[in-house]
This record gives sequence, structure tokens and C-alpha cells, in this order.
Amino acid sequence: MLNRMLALVGALLLSLATYAIAADLRGDHPNSYIVQRGDTLWSISAKFLRQPWLWPEIWQANPQVRNPHQIYPGDVLNLVYLNGQPRIELSSGGRSMEPAIDTIPLADVQDFLKKLRILDSVKELPYVVGLEEDQPLAASGMIVYARGIPNAQVGDMFAIVRPTVAYGRSHRGSGEFMLRHDDLDFRGNKLSGPNQDNYWKDVMYGTAGQPEYLGTEVKELSLAQVTRPQGHGIETATLLLIGDGSEVHEGDRLVPVETQPFDLQFFPHPPSRQAVTSEYTKFRVIGVPDDIHFAGTHEVIALAGGKVDNIDNGTVFSIWRIGSNKADDVAHHNKLAADIDRVKLADEYEGHVMVFRAFDRMSYGLLMDGTKPIQVGDILKHPDATR
Repeated sequence: MLNRMLALVGALLLSLATYAIAADLRGDHPNSYIVQRGDTLWSISAKFLRQPWLWPEIWQANPQVRNPHQIYPGDVLNLVYLNGQPRIELSSGGRSMEPAIDTIPLADVQDFLKKLRILDSVKELPYVVGLEEDQPLAASGMIVYARGIPNAQVGDMFAIVRPTVAYGRSHRGSGEFMLRHDDLDFRGNKLSGPNQDNYWKDVMYGTAGQPEYLGTEVKELSLAQVTRPQGHGIETATLLLIGDGSEVHEGDRLVPVETQPFDLQFFPHPPSRQAVTSEYTKFRVIGVPDDIHFAGTHEVIALAGGKVDNIDNGTVFSIWRIGSNKADDVAHHNKLAADIDRVKLADEYEGHVMVFRAFDRMSYGLLMDGTKPIQVGDILKHPDATR
């Protein structure tokens, strides 16, 4: 009896899942589509589905399309039904010299993948203590002297990075969180005034109690190669700046060059249960790039929330502006009474973001679509959320 009940429940769940996917097909979806140069997995998904992040549901069971990174321009994607379930079948158009399509437009995120990262701490990192001929700045082809890498050998490669912003989050109670950021000086210490080198435009929402440290953002400036190790009375390693990087000055930090610094093999998917049942306002937009107040489609934003929250590459969120607590000036002539009698307005939907690089407590995401500009402080919800 128990086995029969489990089988019935399983069949019911499968039917519901099938209905959900079938119902999500666009009314104007094509029956077939020829992959074009410049297409991405997301853009193709949007041609078939109202919710592009559900793409894995219709290709995962098909071994021909199990890896979207093996879909090429000229390939034909056909929508078919197997046992009532929509599936995508792939017909090879003949492999050309074109590269496989990407999940998202990589041109929009390459600079962020290469130049920005989040570190747990920068205080213990090796640092530049002097420059060639005691100059105030050094550029490609010049020598810098670093302290803190006593075991470095000739030929070792390092990336020189500059700490810009330390991010934090404070718990207000009632399940709500405030964000904070602190601009940093060349020593990695907090600045008392604005930092003109800051890569992001951020907002300090205030603090309540001891803030939770989320990480420090560092910007890669240049690559450097060890030309003379420390030793024989010399207390620093000598490095040659290489590449077309930015100027370096004292206090900039050194990190080893990563063989594979980021992963591009990711697929759109909803967040884990842990990430969507967490306290309200915990996961939020914490940074907007290029010293502006708002971000639009195909721009990068920094998010509060990362690997410790089961957020990984490909996680998709919807973004919402928190509804105001509006004073009821209609019911009350007295401003004080109206201020006391406040009404919570609905959160406002703004768009979707896909995580493309997750760190422990923070992530970078690309805005995939939107109805309104995104700003710091907006909150993240399940991509299917309706309120």
C-alpha cells in the first residue's frame, strides 16, 4: 500500500512539474530555431520560455543538449514533446569555426572577472613597499619591491591588487538587515572621507549593533614577475611590472596568479531553498559600478550573499525595491498622527540577475532583464516571486 501511495505521489509531482514547464512556454515560441552568432543560452531560452532560468528543465534530459557549451551557430534546436513533456532536440548544423555559444554575453562581464575579486582579508597580504628610483608611481616595465614573499623564486608570477571597499551587513531585528561599506586607503584602512578610486557607487544604510563583515573588494592593477628573490641582506623581492595594467603605488597588495581564476561553465537555475527562505532583506544589491547610482540590463552589480548561503554561479534572483512605509496623510490631518499610522506598501519588481562569480559571502551578478533601474539596497527573491 505504501509503495502504491508513493508511486501515486511521484506521478502527481511529475505531472505537476510537466504542467508547470509546459505552461511556462511562451505563446509565440518557435517550434525550431537556428542558432545565430551572438546568441547566448539566456537569449535562446527567452525565445522558448517566459522564464529563461527554467532552460535546464527542458534540455537536461536530452543527452544531445546536456552541455549548452556544445551548441554552435548553425545548429538547429527543435521543440518536441516526449511523454507530454517539452524537450529540446539538437540537430547539428555542421561544426564551423565559430566558438560555442556562452551562457551570458561574456563581453559584459570579462573585465569584472579579470579585474575584481572579493577577499576575506587583505591585512596579511604581501605588499609593495618601494618603487624603482623611489618614484611615487610605477607602470609597466618598471621595478617594484615587495615585502612579505620571502620564499618567492625567480619567475614566480603575482597579481598586484588594490583594496577599495570593505563590505558589511548589520542586523536590525525583525528579520531585516542594513548594508554598510567602508572606503579604504592604500594601507587597507578605513577612510574618513570619500575614496575617489572606489570602483563602485555605494550607499551607507547605517548600522545597528556590530556589523557582519562580508569581504573586501580588490581591483587588479597589474601583473608582476619576480626577477630577484629576497635574501643576502636584501629584505624585499624585486618584481617587474608586465602587461598593460594600471599604475602601482606603495601599499598595493600581491596575490598569486590563479591558474583558473573563474569558472564559466554554469547554467541558469533558481536559488537553493536556504537562499530563498532566509530572513527578509538579507540578500541585497550592495554595489553598483562606475560611480553611478543605478544599473540597467547587462550591467554588473555586487550582491550581499555568497557560497556560505548556497549561492553559486548561475543562481538567478528577481530584484525588488522594498515597499515604503507610507505615512497615511489621507486618514490624518495631523502630520504626527499620520507619521505614526504608517502603511506598508508592496515591494516593486525590477528585474532578474544571474550570479556569474560567487565568493564566500558576496557575489557578482549580471542584470539579465529589467523593468526599472536597479539601485543599492534592492532585495533579492526567488526568480518566480510575485510579491
